[in-house]
Formats: sequence, C-alpha cells, structure tokens
Amino acid sequence: MLIHRAVHEPFWTLPGGTAEIGEDSRATLVREMQEELGVATTVGRLVFLVENFFQFEDRDWHEIGWYYLMDMPLIFPFFTDGRIVHEIVDGTNRLEFKWVPATRAELERLPLPPVFLSGRIENLPAQTEHLVWNDGDL
Repeated sequence: MLIHRAVHEPFWTLPGGTAEIGEDSRATLVREMQEELGVATTVGRLVFLVENFFQFEDRDWHEIGWYYLMDMPLIFPFFTDGRIVHEIVDGTNRLEFKWVPATRAELERLPLPPVFLSGRIENLPAQTEHLVWNDGDL
C-alpha cells in the first residue's frame, strides 16, 4: 500500500487530494496521482466512503473521504522495501511517499489515520461501505 506524509507532520495518510470545482472524486484521484507521482493510474471500485471527525492543529475537522482501489503502472519506478520512494514539494509542503505491506500488523505500527483502516485492510467489504468515524486528536 502506498502511503505519504507531509514531512512536518507526525502521521502518514493514503495519497489523495482536494477536488477542483466540477471534478468528481475519481478524476481528482487520477489528477493528484499524476501531479504527485508523475504516473497515470486506473481507479478501481469505491471501497469506503468515510466521514472522519478529528482535531488537528487546534481545529475541529469533518473530512469526507472516498477510498478507492487503484492500479499503478506495472513498471513503477519506486522502491518497494519500506524506504522513502518519492519526494515532491506541493505548495508549501514537502511530501514523501513509501510502500508498506497492506497488513493489519504493519498498519497498526504506523500513525495512519483514519485508524479503522488497519482493522479492515485484510478483509475489504465486497460492496461500498459508508462509515462515520472519529479519530479524535491527531
């Protein structure tokens, strides 16, 4: 599983981004992956639609996340051994990306919100699931 973080933050997240006006969630993901990774991706089925409530930097947040399966190109230029594989500057943030095993044990070792992912990664639902989640303080 590919994860990323802004280097000044203590936690990792799944890659994604903010939709532009008139852009649906699939198109957003394709665009963000092209911008951040320089690769064309194929967006698969929607696995989770998550309303996540949390606090970050002394603010309350209500994030609505669309979690899709994705296919990356077969020839993907990044290491797959847990090292940082890619770095970019996105606005004022320096982002770093890395691959991690998609197992409960591995994800539980990471600060990776929303935290429900670690318990569900090895048994993804067959149909899209809507979750309301509270990650508390990040």
